[in-house]
Amino acid sequence: MIIIVIDLLLRRKQKNFTAHMAVGVLLVAVILALQQYDLDPVSIFSGMMVLDSLSVFIKIITALATIIIILFSLPENNLKSEYYILLLITVVGMFLMAGVNDMLMIILSMELVGLVSYVLSGYNKDNIKSNEAALKYVIYAAASTGVMAFGFSYLYGMTAETNLIGIQQAILDHPPAAASLFISFILILGGLGYKIAMAPFHFWLPDVYEGAPTPITAFFSVAPKAAGIAVLIRFMTTVVAHPGDRYNLEFLQNLEIHAPLLIAILSALTMTIGNLSALQQKNIKRMMAYSSIAHAGYILMAFVVFNSQGYEAILFYLVVYLFMNLGAFSVIYRLTPVLGSEDIEAYKGLGYREPFSSVSLAIFLFSLTGLPPLAGFIGKFYLFAAVINAQWYWLAIIGVINSVISLYYYAYVVRVMFLLKAENETSIQLTFYDRILLIFLVVPTLLFGVYWTPILTFTSRSLGYLTGLKL
Repeated sequence: MIIIVIDLLLRRKQKNFTAHMAVGVLLVAVILALQQYDLDPVSIFSGMMVLDSLSVFIKIITALATIIIILFSLPENNLKSEYYILLLITVVGMFLMAGVNDMLMIILSMELVGLVSYVLSGYNKDNIKSNEAALKYVIYAAASTGVMAFGFSYLYGMTAETNLIGIQQAILDHPPAAASLFISFILILGGLGYKIAMAPFHFWLPDVYEGAPTPITAFFSVAPKAAGIAVLIRFMTTVVAHPGDRYNLEFLQNLEIHAPLLIAILSALTMTIGNLSALQQKNIKRMMAYSSIAHAGYILMAFVVFNSQGYEAILFYLVVYLFMNLGAFSVIYRLTPVLGSEDIEAYKGLGYREPFSSVSLAIFLFSLTGLPPLAGFIGKFYLFAAVINAQWYWLAIIGVINSVISLYYYAYVVRVMFLLKAENETSIQLTFYDRILLIFLVVPTLLFGVYWTPILTFTSRSLGYLTGLKL
């Protein structure tokens, strides 16, 4: 609100000041969040929200992703101050999603993120694809939110509670019919699955990613997805299951509804649809959109194990995914105006025209594939390790096959850049600012592939909320 008022007092030539203030505000938020990291979990706002290590972790991830997006957008002269203010409002919604502990708060926080996201996806008002993206986003979001709310109404009818912990206790004390809980679970999973682009609730994503401004596409691929995963973790560890062992953090289903098997099937379906669809794409943003769907499938694998190892792997993967995915989008964003096209064929010979960004893009893509010694390999290693240790061998095999499939379309982009001759051999020069931003994303992608202990420690401590203990 302060930034909005200050913006009204600034002259047009000082508009970038809004972006700088937004970055400053987010940095302060990260610093304040870090100070809360080791506090004992507390319930706030009459139990509608909780403040714990998981909420702090998600706040840091979403704030950091937003800072990077603002830095992406900073060189653009045609962006109005409202653009940065809308991003900040979205961050407020994601911060709320990070600590939700009530069904009503889940809907309110997701709607706050969603309503602003519709505006951001259609920010290029003169672009037909951008208008189409915003419209499809609104329609799918309205349908999924309605389905989720319907599932919540079933849950409330069975337990007379809206608080997640209260629902857990009510199910354990007075078990409802398993069929009723299963129907409610499916409906709610539809709403949450839409937020993280889980199949078959993913249809909105490719068109929205293609039509939205590229920085917003990158933003959608990381920040709201991380917040959605946080909500899903809370839902799975309260309404669906409860800690069976206070120290080993093994979870038991509140009522036997075969939730792990259902999620395993959806995980396999999500990663397979994402990767097979990406194979056919000629537009690099659509390819990255289907890639994002596939990665949602990889993350879902770890949800089936119902223990701390799986949730730790999910949080670890969110950290490495942030750097490698935003890095890939940063290269695409900077090169699209120069190349004049988002088609992969436009990248012919780019390795000779602009070696620095081409090598950086290759690093990000190979990391997304999961090749060593890059951060993506370590992220996938922990995901697969959690699944294999829980003896979900068939799911791990499907995951490995899908990773091999993804190598084809990622490597195809690298092949086009380095092995095909460019039609226009004029060299391209990125600005010093763009190079610094790329280095900021390349270094963690390389470093966390060989030294990841600090990130692993950080994610392990973020699971203390599950039992109220500091790990």
